[in-house]
Amino acid sequence: QVQLVESGGGLVQAGESLRLSCAASGRIFSINRMGWYRQAPGKQRELVAVTTSGGSTNYADSVRGRFTISRDNAKNTVILQMNSLKPEDTAVYYCNADGRIDILRRFDSWGQGTQVTVSS
Repeated sequence: QVQLVESGGGLVQAGESLRLSCAASGRIFSINRMGWYRQAPGKQRELVAVTTSGGSTNYADSVRGRFTISRDNAKNTVILQMNSLKPEDTAVYYCNADGRIDILRRFDSWGQGTQVTVSS
């Protein structure tokens, strides 16, 4: 009932930047956390960055200082600005959001994923 649509992936060279965006739509009462995860071939999905409705953020050690997550609560969107990209950042990036559909029911939704490829 809550859909997440991602955009902004692509192919870049090492050192360049990309900006990912994710918009949540559907039956939304409130959103708690919005964040980004990634999964490289042969590896498990891992947290990249997450932000809460209160504005706190958390980053994976591998991206801290290079990536910035931001959120527009009014538009139910989350942005991941990725700078100084490295080949090891290559992965499918997934948006995730959790919150409430109404005062009784929660949701935890995932986007379809967007490919980020960084060439050396």
